[in-house]
Amino acid sequence: MGTQQIVLLVINVIGGAAVIGSYVYGLNAQAGGANALWGGVPPNIRPLYAVSMVLAALAYFAFGYFIIFRLAPDEVVIAGRFGFNLFYPVFLLILIPSALWMPLTNVYVGSPSTGMWIGIRTVLALVGIASIALVWALLSLEPRTPAVPYWLAVAGSTYFAFHTAILDAVLWAALFK
Repeated sequence: MGTQQIVLLVINVIGGAAVIGSYVYGLNAQAGGANALWGGVPPNIRPLYAVSMVLAALAYFAFGYFIIFRLAPDEVVIAGRFGFNLFYPVFLLILIPSALWMPLTNVYVGSPSTGMWIGIRTVLALVGIASIALVWALLSLEPRTPAVPYWLAVAGSTYFAFHTAILDAVLWAALFK
């Protein structure tokens, strides 16, 4: 494993721990528990969200594994001009805002304000945009071998982008308020 892969792995380990830690803390810090974080999302939709969250997490592992362990950083070309290092800001823009979402939402539930709502919408939008950028990077990737793991990474990143950009940034935000 080369230096670039180690850097991306460290970004994912630290960022992933921050996301999981923010969820553990966030669920325990809120008096209403997880129910308070659903806001106005109808109870009949919540199980679909739960399934989608699990699928999105599995998808994250699929494309993360492919990028970190199956790509040769020295051979990667994205859109004819970017290298493997493009994955650093993409993953940082997925992980850092993801770690901020629940703490911001907890603050908002306890003391609603327009500024906090803008902050929540901003972190959700950043994750969604970065997820879409990841799909673009994978679709623009050269070389695309091995074929099956590559297409699994593309499919996983596409589902993850759907979950973060549509379900979280658009639907949850619209239903929460």
